[in-house]
Amino acid sequence: MTSLATTKMSSKGQVVIPETIRKQLNLKAGAQFVVVGDKDVVILKSISPPSVNEFEEMIAEARKKGKQAGIKESDISEAIVKAREKTK
Repeated sequence: MTSLATTKMSSKGQVVIPETIRKQLNLKAGAQFVVVGDKDVVILKSISPPSVNEFEEMIAEARKKGKQAGIKESDISEAIVKAREKTK
C-alpha cells in the first residue's frame, strides 16, 4: 500500500520523513539514502550495506570478471600505486 504525506524542509536542509512512512518502510534512526534530484523531483532511496554472503558473491563475481579480462594481481597493485601517487 502506498502512503502519501507532506513534510517541510528546515533552514538547514533537513527533511523529516513522516512517521507513517517510516513505520511502513521500517526505517530506523541512522538509515542511509541515495538522493536523486531532477527538475522538481527529489527521490530518496534507502540503502543498506550488503550482507557478508552478498559481499562474498560480489567479490567472487569481480574476480571472475577480472580473470576473464586477463587482469593479473600485479596489474591491480600497479594501479593502486599510480592512484596513490596522484593523491600526493
